[in-house]
Amino acid sequence: MKTSITRSNGKFKKAIRKGIVLAVWLGIWQLAYMLVKQDVMIASPSQVAMTLAGLVQTPEFWMSAGNSLLRVLAGFLLAVSIGTLLAVLTSYSRAALDFFTPAITLIKSTPVVSFIILALVWLKRDLVSVFISFLMVLPAVWTNISQGIARTDEQLLEMGSVFHFSKMKMLRSIYIPSVMPYFTAAFTTGLGLAWKAGIAAEVIGIPKHSIGQHLYDAKIYLETADLFAWTVVVILLSILVEHALVGLIRHLGKKYNVKGNEEHQT
Repeated sequence: MKTSITRSNGKFKKAIRKGIVLAVWLGIWQLAYMLVKQDVMIASPSQVAMTLAGLVQTPEFWMSAGNSLLRVLAGFLLAVSIGTLLAVLTSYSRAALDFFTPAITLIKSTPVVSFIILALVWLKRDLVSVFISFLMVLPAVWTNISQGIARTDEQLLEMGSVFHFSKMKMLRSIYIPSVMPYFTAAFTTGLGLAWKAGIAAEVIGIPKHSIGQHLYDAKIYLETADLFAWTVVVILLSILVEHALVGLIRHLGKKYNVKGNEEHQT
């Protein structure tokens, strides 16, 4: 009973702290607006809130937000799947590591705008953000999971060998608990990269019915409140998706008795 009360108090205090921090930043935003005194340069929090309230009442808003969300998630999940497979392959094959390392290094080193321009030549505009999200997340997933596999406790592996663990049991009992914190880190880092890169690709490619299209239009027509409102939408969607997916990862972490899983997410 005392433990549950303590946890509730801790959550309440944490919520209060977050509320205070949010209020302070909103106050700084309002102060900046009052100092600049130019709506074209910066919109006030109240203007953005009213614009956002108007946007959510239109079908176009939900269509655009949904399309962008699906594109970013498609690229992200594709990167997680292929990045995980590549990490396993390169961890156990020196030839594969030597072959794929230059490509991963090239992806990490090349500016995202270069890939966006090339993707506009290669692909339909609707697929550019999927491709760019995939490219930006792939190196993070590959690097983190490779580290997790490399740092698996050798003594545990020896124990599994001594007791003749099957490959599936080795995977479930040793490798997954070892790699899960690194997988979580790749997940949280990759989601942020996917959103930034995916929306940037939409702003340049301007696919129809997308957040990127509305951001571009807001810039062209100097509709600063719209620009801020759509930016808030991107931030909120990113937070919601991250909480949902990280919640799933935490559930998997508990299933495999992963210690310190939450610490790697902060």
